[in-house]
Amino acid sequence: MPTPSFTSTHVRDRTRKSTGKSVRHSSRRTPARRAAAPLAATAAALLLCGPLAAAPAHAADQPGGATDAVKPPAHMSTVGGKRLGRPGTQVDPKAGAPALPKELSGKSWLVADAESGDVLASHNAHWQLPPASTLKMLFADTLLPKMPKTKTHKVQLSDLEGMGEGSSLVGVKENYTYSVHDLWLGVFLRSGNDAVHVLSAMNGGVPATVREMQAHAKHLNARDTHVVTPDGYDEKGQVSSAYDLTLFARSGLQKADFREYCSTATAQFPGTFEKGKKKRSSFGIQNTNRLLTGFGVEPYKGIAGVKNGNTTNAGATFTGVAQRGSRVLLVTVMNPQEKEANEVYKETARLFDWGFKAAGSVNPVGTLVRPGAPGASHPSAGGENGHKHAQASTDGGGSGGAWTAVGIAGGSLALLGAVAFGVHRRWPLPELVRRRSRD
Repeated sequence: MPTPSFTSTHVRDRTRKSTGKSVRHSSRRTPARRAAAPLAATAAALLLCGPLAAAPAHAADQPGGATDAVKPPAHMSTVGGKRLGRPGTQVDPKAGAPALPKELSGKSWLVADAESGDVLASHNAHWQLPPASTLKMLFADTLLPKMPKTKTHKVQLSDLEGMGEGSSLVGVKENYTYSVHDLWLGVFLRSGNDAVHVLSAMNGGVPATVREMQAHAKHLNARDTHVVTPDGYDEKGQVSSAYDLTLFARSGLQKADFREYCSTATAQFPGTFEKGKKKRSSFGIQNTNRLLTGFGVEPYKGIAGVKNGNTTNAGATFTGVAQRGSRVLLVTVMNPQEKEANEVYKETARLFDWGFKAAGSVNPVGTLVRPGAPGASHPSAGGENGHKHAQASTDGGGSGGAWTAVGIAGGSLALLGAVAFGVHRRWPLPELVRRRSRD
C-alpha cells in the first residue's frame, strides 16, 4: 500500500499555524534514514506482513541543551557500590579472565548480569550525560501499566504540539484514531516522538508525564536522571547515566508488553483512508535497533531489545539485553567518541561478547539496586515502599504482523507466540528469551 508522507516539517508547519509560534531552530539536521535493507534470510522467511513500505522520514532528535563536560566528575554517585562512583574503567578479573575489548570509545558504559544484578564491568557508570531516546525506556516503564493496549484515542493537533524540530516520527496524524498498542509500536520501533506526545496527552499532558517519570526514576533509585522531556529530545538539564539506563531496561523487562514491544523487529502501522476506499491503509515500520534487525551491522545472536537513541548532544546511546545459554546480560553504551557508522552497536556487541566470556571469571564491581532499596553510600536513595505497577494487559496479543526476537539463545528468530513472553521464573528478569523445551 502507498506510504503516507509524514515528515517533521509537516508537524512543525501545522503546529505553527495552530499556535502562532515557531519551534526552536536546529543547528544540525540528521539525514532521513534510507529504506531498510533486507533482513537476514531466516527473518525474511518469517515475515507475515509483506514487504516493508518506505518508512517515514526519521531524523534524530536535535539539540537544545548545553554540551556535556569533556571529562567525568572526580566523584559521582555511589548507588550500587563505591567503585561505580569512580571515574574510569572498573573491573576486577580473576585469574584467567578475558581482557576487556580494546576498541571501546564510549564516554560511559556498563555490563551487568540481568538476573543477579551483578555489574561485571563499567566505565564512568554514573556520569550524567544526555540520554537521547534511551530515555523512552523510562517513559514506557512509567506509562505502560496505566493504559490497556486496546484503548483508542483520536489524535488532536494539540497532542502533537511541543515536539522539537527534526524529531523522529512514526507518522501519527491528527484526526485519526490509534490504539495504545499502535502508539507503543511507534515508540519502540521508530522512536516516534509523535507517539510519545500522544501517549503523554492521554496521560494528562507532558508536564504531568514528566513528573511521573521523575518520580518513577526516584523509586528505581536512578538518581543520576533528571527528566525534562518525555521523549529524550535534547534539553538543558536533561541527563541520565549508563547505570540508570540499565535500571530502566531491567525494570521495564519485568513487563510483558515492554518485552513484546522492545523485541519486535517489524510491524504494520495505521495509515490513512485513501480517496474512494473504505479500508484504512497501513505501512511497514522497522525497529531502529540495528543489533536486532541486522540493518547495517550483523544482528547479534541472542539479542532481545532494548532501546537506542541518537541526538546532537547525546551522540549515539544504546541499551541492549541478550542471552547466551542460561546467562542474560544487559549492556549500555553512551556516546562513543569513535565516529564510525554504527559504532554504538559495534561496541555494545564487543561488550556482550566479553561479558558472556567473562561471566564467572570476574568479581562484581557493583550491583544494580532493586526498586525502593537504598543505594550504597547514597543518603537519598531510599525508595517509596509499596510502590507497585499492575499489568495493564495480559501477555500475548497481536503485533500487527510483526516478528519478534524470542527464544533466540542460538540466534534464530521465531514468530511471536501468545505464551512466548509469559514465563516468569524469578525476579529480577523473566525468561524473556529462554528457549522452551521441545521434549
